[in-house]
Formats: sequence, structure tokens, C-alpha cells
Amino acid sequence: MTAYIYLPRNGSPPYQTIVFFPGSNAIFLRSSQDLPLIGIDFMPRSGRAIVFPIFKSTFERGDTLKSDVQVPTAFYRDHVIAWSKDLGRTIDYLETRQDLRTDHLAYYGLSWGSDQAPIMISMEPRIKLGVLVGGGFDFGKPFPEVDPINFAPHVQVPVLMVNGRYDFYFPIESSQKPMFFSLGTPAKDKRHVVFETGHVPPNDLMIKEILDWLDRYQGPAR
Repeated sequence: MTAYIYLPRNGSPPYQTIVFFPGSNAIFLRSSQDLPLIGIDFMPRSGRAIVFPIFKSTFERGDTLKSDVQVPTAFYRDHVIAWSKDLGRTIDYLETRQDLRTDHLAYYGLSWGSDQAPIMISMEPRIKLGVLVGGGFDFGKPFPEVDPINFAPHVQVPVLMVNGRYDFYFPIESSQKPMFFSLGTPAKDKRHVVFETGHVPPNDLMIKEILDWLDRYQGPAR
């Protein structure tokens, strides 16, 4: 697999590091030559490194998966397992680099990446905090072994959820709040911020929340 690493132009290594799980538009794109960096481009400017893995079924690794909708099939189950393995392989590589810090590694999920976050975070002990933007529980019914609702109570790390009140895909009462309250993270270490927007709040609203969260639990960028 491939992972793209964006390093700060300013600051000094080793850099605080965030691993990104993208939205479902990555399933339909077939080239990573122009990665969709909206929503993450502020990370390097803040002095942190952002890592964009090319997960199975996305970009050049596209296959017959046509949707992020959770369904009760072995095909879908095997893909979730593959995504978790891809995340682990990415972290394996990051640990070999001297210019990246992995002791306070953060997971940043956008939409689809937030939907999958309970699985990805709980299955990867090297992830120490999470930032979930535009996410919540999906209304699909996958097999129990890959249903995020069964993994959420096992998430113990600090988690920030950033959402829009008028999200058409992850409604606040039936999707966002159930995920937030299901997380096993202590109440003092999880935060749900809701803006008066749609699915994904714009950068000018969410950047401060995200960077404040990273400063608090990952430490200030060098």
C-alpha cells in the first residue's frame, strides 16, 4: 500500500503526527495524484505531520466496492478488516521514521472515516486520541463483528466529535449523539461540538476546536 505524508515547512522534527481516514469520495476516485486535502491542509501549517493512507478500495486500490454503506455480507466484513490492517501497516511504517512522533498518535476521521472510527481506534492501541468530523453511527446493518456500535464502548482514548446540526447523513439525535454517548472514553475526555451547519462544518469553524484538542492531548507542535 501507499501513504502520503505531508510535513510542516516550519517547525522542527520530530513532528506530532495525525493519521487521516478520508470521506467516502475516496471510494469513487481512481487517482491519488490530486488528493482531496480540504479539511486537513491546515494540519501541516499548524506544525504537525498529516498522513493520508491509500486504503483498500480507494484511489488506485479501487475494486468492486461501490459504496460505504454498511451491509451484512462477508465481502463488506472483509473490507473493514482490510482497512484496519492498512491502518496498522501505516503506523508500522511511521514508527521507523525519526522525524515523526508516534507516542501521541492521533486518528482523524472525516465522514466515512468518522463512521469507521470506533473500529479503527479500538483495534489499534497505538492511536492515543481521536478527532471525528462529520460522523456518527451509520444506519446500515453489517455483521456484528464489523458493526461500529459494538466497538464504541471499547474506545478509551480522548475523542473530539465535530458535527453540523443539520447533517443529512448523520442526524444529531439518531446518529451523532448515540455514537458520542456510546464511546467508552471518560466524560471529561470527550467533547461533542455542534455547529449550525450541514454535514461537514467549514474549516473556519472547526480548525480552532481541532487544534485546541490536539494541543491539549497531543501537546503543542514544536
